[in-house]
Amino acid sequence: MTAFSRLADPAHPAIRRLAALAPLDPSARAALADAALRSRALRPARELLAEGAPIANPLLILSGWAARVRFLTDGRRQIMSLLLPGDLIGNCRHSRPLSVSTIVALSPLTVCAAPSPGSPSLEEAYHVSHALDEAYLLAQITRLGRFSAEERVVDLMLELRDRLTLCGLVSDGGFAWPLTQSALADTLGLTPVHVNRTLQQLRRRGEVVLRAGRLQLTDPAELIHRVGHITAHVTATQS
Repeated sequence: MTAFSRLADPAHPAIRRLAALAPLDPSARAALADAALRSRALRPARELLAEGAPIANPLLILSGWAARVRFLTDGRRQIMSLLLPGDLIGNCRHSRPLSVSTIVALSPLTVCAAPSPGSPSLEEAYHVSHALDEAYLLAQITRLGRFSAEERVVDLMLELRDRLTLCGLVSDGGFAWPLTQSALADTLGLTPVHVNRTLQQLRRRGEVVLRAGRLQLTDPAELIHRVGHITAHVTATQS
């Protein structure tokens, strides 16, 4: 199956995510499939975009995970947000944009240039994606500012479950988990030792199963209630 036919498939994770944000018309699907013909792949830990670099064209993640990262002068890093299939990078509304963070691949990553929103449906999907980016950043601020270590870990897991559900990448309550404990620590403002201790507590209580790069939440509803997790909603439901 070619890259074109894969992205034309409604079950493709990137298509499923964008179609969940706004119904895509045939021209939008064709534009996305055509863009996938010029995709490129990156290995884990490779830099996709440097902070301050010009953004020639927005990018669409076809597969894999990436992160928006800020590096400190002493070598530490803060992962500000995670990027998943169907997410857009550099989805800006002004001319001559610059990247406000470094983008790094966390797993094998495939991206392509996001096609110009020539159709109203694709433009709407891009706008909703931009609004969700803001919602996820606000959730990250809340996690870092007010949550305990366990609340941070659980809330992030629940957010990722929400987001991967849009892509069709959650099955039997589980999903791929390429995050190392070091990356999780850098995302949540914790030490790797603290992250390890927190994960062990969740495992011992049987609330989390983390094995062979896959995470399963055994009782998501209970975890949602415990940490007060809120699924991001940025558009009103039509009656």
